[in-house]
Amino acid sequence: MSSKFRRITVAVLGAVALVAAAGAYAYWTNGGSGAGTAATGSNVAITVTQTSTPTGLYPGGPTAALAGKFNNTNASKVYVNQVNATIASVTGPNVAGTPACTAADYQLNGFPVTVGAEVDSGTAQGNWTGASIQLKNLATNQDSCKDATVNLTYTSN
Repeated sequence: MSSKFRRITVAVLGAVALVAAAGAYAYWTNGGSGAGTAATGSNVAITVTQTSTPTGLYPGGPTAALAGKFNNTNASKVYVNQVNATIASVTGPNVAGTPACTAADYQLNGFPVTVGAEVDSGTAQGNWTGASIQLKNLATNQDSCKDATVNLTYTSN
């Protein structure tokens, strides 16, 4: 290879390298701004369930334990502070000639029950205990409460 050709080749390669290097470092700066969003989910109310099945209540008899769990259909845990109960209704035979059996014949004890815990997502989660029900001794004919069913309503917060 001739020295003239070699000098031209080196000069061309050097110029190409210099242009490439200059192009790799050339840029403009600029500021900017933008916006975005993020959303939280919502949750649905959990269901308080009763797992105990009190039976055999009689006037002035002992209390029967009430206990339960929770059905949490949310995707995440929920915190339950307390469970409360009320007597929604009493259904039964209501014997003719005797006073009707009503919520006033029964007594709920231990409500509100403190749970104070997170309840996992799913069915039959967590626990609540410490409450009871009993049939009061009203010193009146309570025959209408024989074979009656006490319907309870539970709430939580």
